[in-house]
Amino acid sequence: MSTLKPIITVCGTTGVGKSKLSIELALKLAEGQHGWKGARIINADSMQVYTGMDVITNKVPVAERMGVDHLLMDFKQPGEQYVVGQWVQDAIKAIDETHRMDKIPIIVGGTSYWIQHLIFPNRLPTPAQSLSDSVAQSIANLSPELLELYNALPEHPPSAATHPQDAMLLHKLLTALDEPIAQRWHWRDTRKVIGSLRVIKDTGKVPSEIITEQSKIALAPRYRTLCFWLYAEPSVLNERLDARVDDMIKEGLLDEIKELRAIASSPSDAVVAGPSDGSAVQQTDYTVGIYQSIGYKEFHDFLASPKPSDKLFASAVEQMKYGTRQYAKRQIRWLRNKLLPAIYSANGAGGHAAALLPVYLLDATELGDQWTTRVLGEGERIMEAFLGNETLPDPLSLSEAAREMLTIDVKPTNPTEVLRARRKVVCAVCTLDTSQPFMVEAGAQLEAHRRSRAHRRYASRDKKMHGRPAKRRAAVHSDILTKVDAEASDQ
Repeated sequence: MSTLKPIITVCGTTGVGKSKLSIELALKLAEGQHGWKGARIINADSMQVYTGMDVITNKVPVAERMGVDHLLMDFKQPGEQYVVGQWVQDAIKAIDETHRMDKIPIIVGGTSYWIQHLIFPNRLPTPAQSLSDSVAQSIANLSPELLELYNALPEHPPSAATHPQDAMLLHKLLTALDEPIAQRWHWRDTRKVIGSLRVIKDTGKVPSEIITEQSKIALAPRYRTLCFWLYAEPSVLNERLDARVDDMIKEGLLDEIKELRAIASSPSDAVVAGPSDGSAVQQTDYTVGIYQSIGYKEFHDFLASPKPSDKLFASAVEQMKYGTRQYAKRQIRWLRNKLLPAIYSANGAGGHAAALLPVYLLDATELGDQWTTRVLGEGERIMEAFLGNETLPDPLSLSEAAREMLTIDVKPTNPTEVLRARRKVVCAVCTLDTSQPFMVEAGAQLEAHRRSRAHRRYASRDKKMHGRPAKRRAAVHSDILTKVDAEASDQ
């Protein structure tokens, strides 16, 4: 029997009912289960840590929390940055406190990246006071231009669309310091590129060196963890998400966005913006803090327009609905491609009965009575068996959706193997300007790209234009440049 203390996590897409399930499980535990005196919910949604903004972040109203404590929620200011390492440390403190109260911590939220780093320690870089010898030598060898950039990294990542030279220069700097990591990121992904550069400045090591060190440490969980993945079939979920956006607008979404715009425009806020009245065109960085919330960016044009129109409003609503649906897809991809492989690797070959991290998919496609039976009923049954150290059911036996979504191809979980598997390469055929290369992930994505219509058209025209001046070739290709560039932006 494991000596690790138990926790419960509830993961899944936005709008699937994670908060509802976690509250219902907490109420069940309050009845007294295997010596536990109840539960407390620990928020793992990166947007719900911010005070106010209840509509845009979809917080459960206090009246609907049924008296269950909700921790790590509503405690950061909207303009404040709060990152995974900070949350993990705060969550550990909240979990320890909850265990001392003889209660079960239920960690719930859609930021599965946070939950994964809570479950698995030793996967985040730690700060250092000095540079490693290899990093110091690499910095000494930088050109004056790159050294100046390293010493004064931009506070916010530049847009590759509007400032491609700045984006490419950042990627060139990362390549000079850590080529394996630079090959991992597309030069257009300035957020990831700057993130890697900041790791170097903060830790004194290059990320690839940190990854090599992490690869020597086996995945071992911090807690005995029961993982619930709350799932709804995408076509059904998408209808719910669209309806939820309409409800959010009725509940005051635009008022919250206006308030956020005013905060972003205030001189005390770190985000570059216009005058404090929020009416001018803002230069908000949509990749940091609460400004990442879906809806804020989408309604920018409507709220910034001197003459807001019904057409602009309808476009903003549709963009928000589309962005929400796409976010749900990304959440599922993370669960299947990142979290599940890590859990399966940590569990080993012992089967579900011996797993330290049993994971169950609860099918919430149908609501009403089906929720009571297939979600809450199954969840309570599994939770009781987990806390009582009883035999757990086979996760694949719960439903057809569980059998399908929990069955995945073997994926590398060793950090070094993951780095090698996700390397970006340049497609020379689709590169019109060598200062802005077209990059795609090696392997299956590269092969799929080579079969794409845009690539084949470029290759065909290259063959016809062979030997002609590069400027002429670029002019001939210009009619399909937009399509290829759009493909790159999705990488």
